[in-house]
Amino acid sequence: MGKYFLKRFLLIFPTLIGITFLVFLISNLAPGGPLDREIAKLKGVANLSGATAKHVSKEEIEIIKKRLHLDKPIYIAYFYWLKEVAVLNLGESRLHSREVTDLILEKMPVSLIFGLSGFFLSYLVCIPLGIHKAMKHGEGFDLWTSFVIFFAYSIPVFALAMLLLYVFASGEVFSFFPLGHEVSDYYEELDFWGKVTDRLHHMFLPVICYVSGSFAVLTLLMKNSLLEQISKEYVRTAVSKGVGYTQAVFGHAFRNSLIPIATGFGSNLSLIFAGSLFIELVFNIDGMGYLSFEAVKERDTDLMMGLLLTQSFIGLLGKILSDFCYVWIDPRINFD
Repeated sequence: MGKYFLKRFLLIFPTLIGITFLVFLISNLAPGGPLDREIAKLKGVANLSGATAKHVSKEEIEIIKKRLHLDKPIYIAYFYWLKEVAVLNLGESRLHSREVTDLILEKMPVSLIFGLSGFFLSYLVCIPLGIHKAMKHGEGFDLWTSFVIFFAYSIPVFALAMLLLYVFASGEVFSFFPLGHEVSDYYEELDFWGKVTDRLHHMFLPVICYVSGSFAVLTLLMKNSLLEQISKEYVRTAVSKGVGYTQAVFGHAFRNSLIPIATGFGSNLSLIFAGSLFIELVFNIDGMGYLSFEAVKERDTDLMMGLLLTQSFIGLLGKILSDFCYVWIDPRINFD
């Protein structure tokens, strides 16, 4: 089993090379790529200086190409980028005029705090709720919670975020929570518990939005998976031998019903950053989601490649984590 996980981990690196090379190729060959941006920047500097508009000479273009390694075949230029990545140099963001590594390290904790809180809270709420719905299948509790779940599922995350802000933060109805940001302006002046309370106060509404993204799917998946296991012969046999129904469910069916939940564990983990854009925009949170949006919008190639590398690596680790959860839930699974 250890060999399987070691092989999966080693396969991360050729997979990352394939992902990043494809994006590197597209971003450099598409119109408005790094070369076009540098040429446009050079023309802009000439115009701002008061000089008459002039064409950038071929010699200047060749100098730019050489600096970007685009005077060579594209795969050679990619190799130069990969060589820098190997020494943890992701380049400099043209938009922010800062090292990409520093930007990612600065923004990542913000997204991790909000994203992981919503991620784990989703499982802590949805798994018990799904179990209870399965145990009360067809009863009043199951029916009215299903209505709430489908209602929540039908509301887009960004619309829910704006609704929560209007009702609970704007002052038009209530003003229980702040309108946005990660912390208050006076955060540094607070003591330890004051800082904890202030951060939790700011996290409450955004985390609800993070949970709502997977709330319906996880709850119904847990319910349907447990119902399927309950209907199987081994559970009925256990009940017929005198084992209590609740004991048969939790002692026999529950663990097997978690296998489909484990399937999406890694995928949900990788969506922490991808799914955070709208939430960060509405709540004015300066995290990885908004940084990714800026990088793509402004065609900031170094920043875009650095974010892609980071998020792809986390996503691939999540897939391995899903396989580990399989083995932990059901020891009969043997990948060897």
